[in-house]
Amino acid sequence: MAAIILAAGRSERMGAFKPLLPFGPRTVIETCIENLRAGGVETIVVVLGQGPRADDLKGCLKNARVSLAINPDPGSAMSDSIACGVRQLPEGTKAVIINPVDHAAVPPEVVGALVGEWKQGARLVKPTWNERGGHPVLVDLSFRDELLGLDPYGGLKAFFVVHQDQVRRVPVDSNYIARDMDTWDDYRALHQDIFGVPPPEQLPLERQ
Repeated sequence: MAAIILAAGRSERMGAFKPLLPFGPRTVIETCIENLRAGGVETIVVVLGQGPRADDLKGCLKNARVSLAINPDPGSAMSDSIACGVRQLPEGTKAVIINPVDHAAVPPEVVGALVGEWKQGARLVKPTWNERGGHPVLVDLSFRDELLGLDPYGGLKAFFVVHQDQVRRVPVDSNYIARDMDTWDDYRALHQDIFGVPPPEQLPLERQ
């Protein structure tokens, strides 16, 4: 079992570089990695962009025991980052969990539930909370070629619609599957909910 963390975006709406934002005692990216590992995932590929912030991210991850994949165009669709990550997976990988970096609050129990459903034969697994789907999702790598050629406009969502008869929707006890961090307000609210305190203030992206 492997996971791909999508961290190649420019974080323009956030105004600060999401993967390296403080998240409790760790950074957002470190929390993602820890929760995936605690949920039963051993192999993790982090997809990065290029530029100074990507170099900072590499430094943060130097002892994290993860593989790195580079998306040379961080402004491209998420489907391009997914393809970069899939190409980096070790040969023989049977399934992959795809985790956007801004879903750092998803607990290990959710990850474990996805893995458990796959072990019982599910090929596509999506967590739900109050019937609303969220992230991360699990994809059996019998779909590898399709992951490498996702429609850049429809992406994973369209892929899951096409194969909806094979999707196992798993109710979980965590609304964090449906809460991302697109803006600074999203980030502050999520940090407050989880840790009981607001995050430290950060400089705007262009001043970092």
